[in-house]
Amino acid sequence: MISMRTDLVIEAFETAVEELVEKKAIEGVEITEEMINEFTVSKVTVSKTGEQRLGKKEGHYWTLEVPQLRTQNEKWQKTISTALEKTIHQFLNLSHISQDAHILIVGLGNWQITPDSLGPLVCENVFITNHLFLHEPHAVQDGYRKVSAIAPGVMGLTGMETSDIIHGIVEKIQPDAVIVIDALAARAVERIHATIQISSTGIQPGAGVGNKRKEISVETLGVPVVSIGIPTVVDAVTITQDTLNYFLKTLGQKKREKDKPSNSLITGALPGARRLTEKDEPTDDEQKMYLGMMGELDEDEKRQLLEEVLSPLGQNLIVTPKDTDLFMEQAANVVAMSINSALHASLSNGQGATVTH
Repeated sequence: MISMRTDLVIEAFETAVEELVEKKAIEGVEITEEMINEFTVSKVTVSKTGEQRLGKKEGHYWTLEVPQLRTQNEKWQKTISTALEKTIHQFLNLSHISQDAHILIVGLGNWQITPDSLGPLVCENVFITNHLFLHEPHAVQDGYRKVSAIAPGVMGLTGMETSDIIHGIVEKIQPDAVIVIDALAARAVERIHATIQISSTGIQPGAGVGNKRKEISVETLGVPVVSIGIPTVVDAVTITQDTLNYFLKTLGQKKREKDKPSNSLITGALPGARRLTEKDEPTDDEQKMYLGMMGELDEDEKRQLLEEVLSPLGQNLIVTPKDTDLFMEQAANVVAMSINSALHASLSNGQGATVTH
């Protein structure tokens, strides 16, 4: 069982591969890659056999790598929305959810806390139609389906398990499927606001930050549950470990490039003038020289040491980027546009639907 603070199955898979002496396939886990538009989609399928190895439930997990989601470029937002719409279409077909199924969209999270507000923000922007089917069916054009939405809050605000609230709503309105939106935790800094995960296993609120609540899944609700999440936070241990790795790579890069003639043309330290790559990884001897005894530890041992240092001091904080309010609004808009286009054929033209706050 892998112990890590992440909701992303692709990270669990990468860590499991790193732990193998030989980089071979993991029994019970299959991974393929597909290009949708210009974005890579990693499709991980976990069987019963693979559950224990990854610490993730049996099911399908698709990860869309979209680093451009951090930009404020409207063109990129539309491009990402189109790719995500296609991905959601494929995933709904994989989950055997029909084109006329009544969908309940659930926006998990606390709207009072910015990095946890993705779900409620998406709910504000999705195109709701169920009330029209109930009260004005003659006004509904072809190409639309029944869609309902709820942002149930968190236990700290309601005093109730979120899963129980959703279960009651499902029993009352009887949707054919549920789409759950939530902010996730990541293990790698570069995946914050740059990755979208879609899974068929539902979601366990708070799992990535060590605050597990009752899961929201087909087992608890009785209908198919598709979850869509974007990582918005990372813990301080991860940031510290990444900083150490960047430090080592930078020293390795400087050592290997100090005699290059091109360096005489560069004055001062220019941000982004050099990109760190695997070629800059220091040797074992260099790690020991730079970090002393700590340089003798492997990555897992370093992480364990950092946790032992920071956790008792109360410093293993959950951290989010300083521009997270802007990132959250952009991400919510992209996810809402994609869901609207994927669920309503009349809004789908490969362009996404225009949604504003």
